[in-house]
Amino acid sequence: MLTTNTAHQELINAWRAQARNKPWLTLSFAGCIVLILLLLLVTAYQGMHLENFHYALSAGTAGFIATIVGASLIFFTRTVSVRIQDALLGFAAGMMLAASAFSLILPGIEAAEELFEQRTIAAAIVVFGLGLGTLLMLGLDYFTPHQQASETLCGPECQRLSGIWLFIFAIALHNLPEGMAIGISFTHGDFKIGLPLTIAIAIQDVPEGFAVALALRSVGLSPSKAFLIGAATGMLEPLGAILGFAMSSSLAWAYPMSMGLAAGAMIFVVCHEVIPETHRNGYQGAATTGLMIGFAVMMFLDTALG
Repeated sequence: MLTTNTAHQELINAWRAQARNKPWLTLSFAGCIVLILLLLLVTAYQGMHLENFHYALSAGTAGFIATIVGASLIFFTRTVSVRIQDALLGFAAGMMLAASAFSLILPGIEAAEELFEQRTIAAAIVVFGLGLGTLLMLGLDYFTPHQQASETLCGPECQRLSGIWLFIFAIALHNLPEGMAIGISFTHGDFKIGLPLTIAIAIQDVPEGFAVALALRSVGLSPSKAFLIGAATGMLEPLGAILGFAMSSSLAWAYPMSMGLAAGAMIFVVCHEVIPETHRNGYQGAATTGLMIGFAVMMFLDTALG
């Protein structure tokens, strides 16, 4: 049996091997992390604007509570058809896509245009953020052991981890950008941006939390353990909200760039993880219908509350 030190060393060696296999992705991911850390350092030096911080933290906590509500449904429902599960996940995907467009990308372009008074530069800043968000999630996807759709194992040393932990890591990758998006949306205390986005993410967290608990129940966990682990995955939302708020509070141009980053990360999660998961069981029609309904609901919320 391997000792803890040996296991840690093998994981480090596996990360190094991963980095050598894709040097450009490694360098891009490292550059993205460095930029985020620099923005956080600037915020720490300048001092965070706490007058809006409680909005971001409360909104992130609302997402956590919604995940708890979704996971708690495992106590009342033993089985749900795969078709309904795929439709619910499709609904969540549609809301995330619409939230990325209407509550992050478009407001980000407007905010950048107010700063630079030129729409081309404004769009370029948000596109730069989209690229950063994509690189961030590509790097996390590449270097974090997790389980993707179709039972594909990804990341270093993934064979050594149980399927439950791989699944938990995968859900963590989902929840981090959602929390960051919430935190970024409340940077300026603008409820027209933050409120629709928070409501949308909280709504889609309910079926997502339920799907996590169902999956954990299907691999043999008791309802109580499935609930606790499913609920715990939502803890990354308030943590992500803190990270997103701090990152976007540093410099004026960091706000629209961060909105693009959060949108890019969420779109990546939807396209790379959620949609393939909903299509692997043969119920593409139900999943796509759910996606369109979710997109329409979020578009309505953004128009009515924005």
